[in-house]
Amino acid sequence: MALTQMQIIQSLGEAMSWFDRELQWGVPPTELRHLSGRIGELYAALITNGQMAIEINQKGYDVVSDLGERVSVKTTAMMGTSGHIAFNPKTLDKVDRIIILRINTEEMQIETLLNDTTENAQKLMSAINSSGKVSIALSKLTRKPKEHNDIAVIKTAISAPYTINELENGTIVVEADGEVINPSKPVLRDLAIKFNIGLLNSNGNPFNTRQLGSMLIKVIGNHQS
Repeated sequence: MALTQMQIIQSLGEAMSWFDRELQWGVPPTELRHLSGRIGELYAALITNGQMAIEINQKGYDVVSDLGERVSVKTTAMMGTSGHIAFNPKTLDKVDRIIILRINTEEMQIETLLNDTTENAQKLMSAINSSGKVSIALSKLTRKPKEHNDIAVIKTAISAPYTINELENGTIVVEADGEVINPSKPVLRDLAIKFNIGLLNSNGNPFNTRQLGSMLIKVIGNHQS
């Protein structure tokens, strides 16, 4: 049965919370490939207003967009520009669009590294290697900070000169004078201190960006009400 957009949003939030919990338990993000893959598929379904592929392990693609595009989704937790994203060249003819995402484990947010047609993505791919795969180097996907223009804001709090927005996918965006601040965590830490919010959770680990942002929106809202 197809998921509604609200169900996709809820599932994405739950998956991100579980991912964060695993990190707090000390599990390396690179060991959470299945979970990160699911997060990527849900996020891709959200931003394309689409649906997950009907069949499990559907060959070639993971999501079908609202335009009917077959989308292959690749998700990584590797930071920096080292590493690569591998593809099976034998199934690329079954794909219309390729989306490559990265889970930023410091900000606990999802970054879109590539969202383009298969034809354009293939121009970035290497020749077939000894494993029979082609790949795109992460160094080719360096781009300006993530864009959130197409994702709705569901909660907002203002503490001049900063505006804190929580998007429907759980991402926290901080702005000042109309400009997005990236990274936002230093600002959120300063605001947390200002509003007497602790920086550590019950396990003694620092709150991440999503957690700090959500708490600040709630606390600032209470102060202003």
